[in-house]
Amino acid sequence: MPELLTREEYAAIAESLDAPRTAFIDGAFRPASSGATFPTINPATGETLAEVAACSADDVDFAVAKAREAFEDGRWSRLHPSERKRILIHLAKLIERNRNELAVLESLDSGKPVRDCVEIDLPETINTIKWHAEALDKIYDQTAPVGEDALAVIVREPIGVVGLVLPWNFPLLMLAWKIGPALAAGNSVIIKPAEQTSLTALRVAELALEAGLPRGVMNVVTGDGPGAGEPLGLHPDVDMISFTGSTETGKRFLRYAADSNLKKVSLECGGKNPAVVLEDAEDLDLVAGHVVNAAFWNMGENCSANSRLVVHEKLKAPLLERILARARDWRTGDPLDPANHLGALVDKEHFQKVQGYLEQGRASATTILGGEAAEGYVQPTIFDGVKPNDPLGREEIFGPVLSVITVASTEEAVAVANDSPYGLAASVFGANGKQALRAARAIRAGTVTVNCYGEGDITTPFGGYKQSGFWGRDNSLQAHDQYTETKTIWINLGDQAPEEAVE
Repeated sequence: MPELLTREEYAAIAESLDAPRTAFIDGAFRPASSGATFPTINPATGETLAEVAACSADDVDFAVAKAREAFEDGRWSRLHPSERKRILIHLAKLIERNRNELAVLESLDSGKPVRDCVEIDLPETINTIKWHAEALDKIYDQTAPVGEDALAVIVREPIGVVGLVLPWNFPLLMLAWKIGPALAAGNSVIIKPAEQTSLTALRVAELALEAGLPRGVMNVVTGDGPGAGEPLGLHPDVDMISFTGSTETGKRFLRYAADSNLKKVSLECGGKNPAVVLEDAEDLDLVAGHVVNAAFWNMGENCSANSRLVVHEKLKAPLLERILARARDWRTGDPLDPANHLGALVDKEHFQKVQGYLEQGRASATTILGGEAAEGYVQPTIFDGVKPNDPLGREEIFGPVLSVITVASTEEAVAVANDSPYGLAASVFGANGKQALRAARAIRAGTVTVNCYGEGDITTPFGGYKQSGFWGRDNSLQAHDQYTETKTIWINLGDQAPEEAVE
């Protein structure tokens, strides 16, 4: 575990930061062609961190042209796999060398607690890039069993120019989840970070150039959805979009693909994930720890957060007693203070959205913890007596809010878990291994953990069912499949001429 600094040391790093604030295209920082900027705000203080370039369709056109030029001349796409691996590993080392700077920059820009940035986000970002770099020269092409008269070779080729559209809740880690396999495969990429959290993507692009990534291979266009995201989605010379974010915005990218060049689109979207506690669950202290972490980690701004506790009626009272005891240890406050587990929500608009759900909860359910919010901060909140069809039980809140739904059987628990438009993740807790595994198999979600909360790790595919995902998975070797085309090369080895057509 990386060593945490003091609040004063993190504050000193924050004072010394000179973050990049213009777009990064063709190996250089550049202002928006219009000269327009927008403020990126520290959600913990309301202060402006920087004025960032507000890119438009003209800037996207320029970035796509440079990315296409880099792809076609082969400076990266045809570079030997061992050399691509060396450069990506060098990038991972540079990120590690600058980890405290990046952790503070991430915390300032997003409101995330610096302890999470240091202990979770940066180590996983570094490991993700290293893992995909190491994998890139170990993924083999194939041959097919076609007999003695032919040889069929199935080769994998990079797709081309790939747009990577990032969310604001894990800016660095989601950047790594995408650039790791996309660059490993040999693509050129155009990164569009969320407008709330652009700074770390720009810094990583700068480090990538230092690591030896050729110019034009990794570009960053900053700006909002209409200004930069939509032109990227509609661009006829972009071959693929990989998007992580809300289901509503993900649907837009499918429309953009249909209205342009039918580019491939990979979506990882929202979730309303259940933690299912069966009647025979044991060690309720352990269960409570996982439930609290799953609901409140990263202020609940997590697509895989277990925001629904679906608990058997016989265990509800003792489990909630333990959950409340653990939740009170989760301190909320200054994100640069490593003593705090929770920071500020990402911006005022999202804070007001979560506030609206708190008002609904106070009116329709029983508040057993928290329910208070002020100046960008939301206290860990638990609502009991939530009905499965209530907004609190169906809609993604994306805040530190846990909705408790009571059930009377395993069958009812699975039915409630599946009664959702989403299917990203779930957790099942139970002592009977067969029953817990049957429940895990019956729940329609991309990742189901048993007797723990989590997302798997870099070796396991991550993505969702239903409106949580579309075409492809992040992480694991399957992530590389998203960013490659499969080509069959059929070689004739026979010496017999084809028979003439018979009329």
